[in-house]
Amino acid sequence: MTLSRRKLLAAGLASAALAAGGARAQSAPLTVVATTGMVADAARVVGGEAVRVTGLMGPGVDPHSWRQTRTDVAAMARADLVLRHGLFLEAQLEDFFVTLARRTPVVAVAESLPRDRLRAHDAYADRFDPHVWMVPGLWLEVVAAVRGALSAARPDNAALFAANHDAYAAEIAALGDYARARLATVPEGARVLVTAHDAFGYFGAAYGFQVEGIQGISTEAEAGLQRIEALVALLVERRVGAVFVESSVPARNLRALIEGAAAQGHGVAIGAELFSDAMGAEGTYEGTYLGMIDHNVTAITRALGGAAPERGMRGLLGAAA
Repeated sequence: MTLSRRKLLAAGLASAALAAGGARAQSAPLTVVATTGMVADAARVVGGEAVRVTGLMGPGVDPHSWRQTRTDVAAMARADLVLRHGLFLEAQLEDFFVTLARRTPVVAVAESLPRDRLRAHDAYADRFDPHVWMVPGLWLEVVAAVRGALSAARPDNAALFAANHDAYAAEIAALGDYARARLATVPEGARVLVTAHDAFGYFGAAYGFQVEGIQGISTEAEAGLQRIEALVALLVERRVGAVFVESSVPARNLRALIEGAAAQGHGVAIGAELFSDAMGAEGTYEGTYLGMIDHNVTAITRALGGAAPERGMRGLLGAAA
């Protein structure tokens, strides 16, 4: 075989290999990296078998103080698509995302919500409360943004993504109906929700609860003595019977509230551990968005004197997923 023929054959084989590789890449699952567990859960459900999702923040992780590792950065750099929550939740990564977006699609899915549906941030005039997942009706719009991002990245699978989205949206809507019905059974005088930080503002606005967080919207803010004293006075005056710890926030400040109320002759119990910024353990029902919110609604309702089934909307609380 002559040198020229060998070169032509090699070139032909290389072209064929490239073409085959491109076909494999197109048929392979879309690689998606999502920052929070809630966004990752939405991407997995909507994407189905057409996506491979990596979530960076697992159970018990506080996104307000989370710091990425080299492994996290490498995973985002290799991904076909990066889904972040946005609304300054991942504050420490803002500059990184600007740089990454020059080479990889990066979508801030919660920033799809209209500004008039967002709560103002307690410390920054130009920012908003990011905890929109607390209300199923708001989260529905974020899930729609996830579907849009997946479809833009893999148009050939848009019909699959749309079908998965519609089925999931129906489940989220049913969860919203359950939340409204159960929380409405809590006596009006008992609708005071005291938690470690102000993650339940959207929840309170949607369901008619006075929400008091020891810390502000971000857990980076420290709780002062005056704040503790004011909340102790509220607990005693309103005869609030329960306060709630959060899975991703230390409980030391809540213990100070309980001790302060006890010193004034009023007993306060720990209502339950709520999921605020992270979902439950992987492999459990609470480790899904549906289970996370079902748990919160059920626990709050029961602790504050309302009526809700012990095992939640689906009878799955406390069970493996």
